[in-house]
Amino acid sequence: MLKINEKAPSFCLPDQNGDIHTLEEYKGKKIILYFYPKDNTSGCTAQACNYRDEIKSFKGLNVEVIGVSKDSVKSHKKFERNYNLPFTLLSDTELKTINDYDVYKEKKLYGKPYMGVVRTTYLIDEKGTIIYASDKVKAKEDAINMLKLFE
Repeated sequence: MLKINEKAPSFCLPDQNGDIHTLEEYKGKKIILYFYPKDNTSGCTAQACNYRDEIKSFKGLNVEVIGVSKDSVKSHKKFERNYNLPFTLLSDTELKTINDYDVYKEKKLYGKPYMGVVRTTYLIDEKGTIIYASDKVKAKEDAINMLKLFE
């Protein structure tokens, strides 16, 4: 996981509509950049829906919410439609940004090791510096916990 006060790595990734996004286009806004394992799974759906439910609060704070996973653009589009998600979902099928942000790690399922995306949330300031980072994210609480940072 990257550290607080580090410069956030740049990215250039397609969203659920195939449009390309870069970190630089968000200069002047805070960004919640959250990495999650897989579209349409229970934990990832709960996390995304909680961000959806709180999106007006984030917009009021001039904060952009961006989800990133290794799923395809097509998968992201289906996820967006299934749950009416009003924010950007970036597709990193080549794992470049996922690796740049140090969230691709060994995990275990039923005792067997495998590589996967560790649920991680970063808050990046208006100048592109990481000001919060956590890899101890509880999917159902992430959006509310991030809002608490602005109280």
